[in-house]
Amino acid sequence: MALLIWQDNLNTGIEIIDGQHQRIVEMINQLHNAQVGGHGNVLVGEVLDELIDYTLSHFAFEEELMEEAGYPFHAAHKRVHDIFTKRVSEYRMRFQSGEDVTDELKGMLSRWLFNHIRSDDKAYAETVKQHLNHFARTHQEGGWLGRTLKRLFK
Repeated sequence: MALLIWQDNLNTGIEIIDGQHQRIVEMINQLHNAQVGGHGNVLVGEVLDELIDYTLSHFAFEEELMEEAGYPFHAAHKRVHDIFTKRVSEYRMRFQSGEDVTDELKGMLSRWLFNHIRSDDKAYAETVKQHLNHFARTHQEGGWLGRTLKRLFK
């Protein structure tokens, strides 16, 4: 598998989410580099753990945004995340038991991530952007919160 390259058609238009997605792509590339760089299973395991932990944090953040915005399909989206999390946990257990799952995992991660962003995440993007824009407008005079929101969601 070659290194993943971020493509503009993956952008949701929500800067903070797009940044998190780009970070996940970078981490998948770090997993690839750890594997082919001959650094051994220790580094691969560390990158894998960091990738999984970051992805879980991203999911929680994304799910909170969808719920706050009143996205009608947030529960279904969360179920998709839960299924993915279970799948990745199985890869982690296989890796920890000594099985070399890195190639299989990288392929699954890259396919799933890009497909998920292009379909599921794009589906909620407009609802969340409208919510964030409304929130920012109603709080822009609110001191530090308004300034922070302007920086994050411009």
